[in-house]
Amino acid sequence: MRQILYLLQKEFIQIFRDKFLGKVIFIIPLVQILILAPAITFEVKNLKLAIIDNDHSVTSRALINKFISSPFYTIAAQTNSEDEAYDLLGKDKVDVIINISNGLSDDLIKFNSGDVQVIVNAVNGSAAQLSAGYTAGVILDYNKQIIANSYSTDLTRLETININHRFWYNSLLNYYDYMVPGILVILITAIGLLFAGLNLVKEKEMGTIEQINVSPIKKYQFITAKLIPFLLIGIVDLAIGLGVSKLVFGIQFNGSVLLMLMFTIIYLFSVLGLGLFVSSFASTQQQYMFTVFAMIMIYVLMSGIFTPFNSMPEWAKIISYIVNPSCYFVKVNRAIMLKGSGFNDLLTEFGALSFLAIFYFSIAIARFRKTT
Repeated sequence: MRQILYLLQKEFIQIFRDKFLGKVIFIIPLVQILILAPAITFEVKNLKLAIIDNDHSVTSRALINKFISSPFYTIAAQTNSEDEAYDLLGKDKVDVIINISNGLSDDLIKFNSGDVQVIVNAVNGSAAQLSAGYTAGVILDYNKQIIANSYSTDLTRLETININHRFWYNSLLNYYDYMVPGILVILITAIGLLFAGLNLVKEKEMGTIEQINVSPIKKYQFITAKLIPFLLIGIVDLAIGLGVSKLVFGIQFNGSVLLMLMFTIIYLFSVLGLGLFVSSFASTQQQYMFTVFAMIMIYVLMSGIFTPFNSMPEWAKIISYIVNPSCYFVKVNRAIMLKGSGFNDLLTEFGALSFLAIFYFSIAIARFRKTT
């Protein structure tokens, strides 16, 4: 035990002797939370709209006013030329085109129907779906108004099915509540996977690993001393991230802090073990950085942080379930922070993360023994 304590003291001195690394470790949580949380969003708030009014009637003007009064739209252009509107769409100066057909007012009077064409820029598929949904909602609302006026009926007084919406766990549909727990996973992954293995590769480059190999220090003591500092740093960074998310974005923590801590430790063991395993193959810090950067990108993108996990193809989900601890930790973070889930609710994630932590740690130790 004394040997481990001396090694831990040496590791902490070595970490904080590097002033740049010491600052980066604690600045990263602030930068990631404060910048990524507002920047990474799939919400559509400012749609640029081009309107082609071929009818020039009271009906068409009333429809245009519906869009003007909506907080989601900015009228970028009103024109009678379809070519001009299409040109604006092609240059990304507008997101949606509303093409009001000639004779819309007359068709509503004669046939009780009329045509309005909606053209949406679908380069970004998810944004296009939201844009089309918002636009259809505005037109549907105006359509109800026309029906009410035509039949002198207040539609709100008709006997219909009354639907009351209730949004659980994120009642205000705040995108920060969804993204911040995922960003915390990126933070912990970067600390555990990047810095721990990089520290070991640095020993190889400096040649000090050879001195340790011929010393009476046992391998488990060396590995423990290498990983515990970054385990503690990861926990501290998580605490900083949670504090910033509460103070800056007002995100409530509805679950158990101890439960979150337990899952964080298990997750850190898995990524630290993976970092140690990769470091056994790398001879230089540059090799390790390139390898880990690619791994972090894959792990993060396949974890469900930015897109719904269930939307991935089956083969991708199977791979993530087998090798990607991030996909479980993302669920755990959101479940504990937003839903207040308990241990019994997260038994599957606990078993999977524990297995991956043991597996990665075991292969890392096995590989380390072969190469040192």
